[in-house]
Amino acid sequence: MNVLVIDIGGTHVKVLATGKDAHREFDSGPALTPKRMVSGVRKLVADWNYDAISIGYPGPVLRNRPVSEPWNLGKGWCGFNFEAAFKRPTQVVNDAAMQALGSYKRGKMLFLGLGTGLGSAVIVDGIVEPMELGHLPYRKSTFEDYVGIRGLEKYGKKKWRGYVADVVERLVAAIEPDEVVLGGGNVQKLKVPPPGCRVGDNANAFLGGFRLWDKKRKRT
Repeated sequence: MNVLVIDIGGTHVKVLATGKDAHREFDSGPALTPKRMVSGVRKLVADWNYDAISIGYPGPVLRNRPVSEPWNLGKGWCGFNFEAAFKRPTQVVNDAAMQALGSYKRGKMLFLGLGTGLGSAVIVDGIVEPMELGHLPYRKSTFEDYVGIRGLEKYGKKKWRGYVADVVERLVAAIEPDEVVLGGGNVQKLKVPPPGCRVGDNANAFLGGFRLWDKKRKRT
């Protein structure tokens, strides 16, 4: 089965299909609605064959549909039916969960995505559970406000790195994972990862999208 993976980000929508060597992308941003995303993807991959679709969405997802609007994209995502729009079997998951699945190796893994906000997911024995840890209270605000892009811009790299290390330490103490993977667009701004962490590759989002259907085949 050929799978088309769509990774929706605040600046780009990236796509990759089974058997292809390089991904394709187009700009996203505040004007991108789900209908425009679908239209843009279909035009971009018109010469690709795919039987099913995986979508990484920048927000919470329930029963294959977004349940809240992303703050950095257009409107209309909440409840949008991607399967009907693409006319293909479609699995929609939180983007951090999709990258986490692609980064997973063993046991209990905590994934933290250092990007616009703080993406998070936990995988236990291959079962992925999306989390919203970024919204938990921290200092005078939330984890996300300190280690997301707003924190990086407000406090600068040096303090931001300190907050990342502190947030990781607190979450590790609470969740007790076997390993921690750090991903997201800002992970490269760390000089070295906090103790016990390994740096993931953003390309793992595509691997996670392919693995979604591997897991589904095993269940059925």
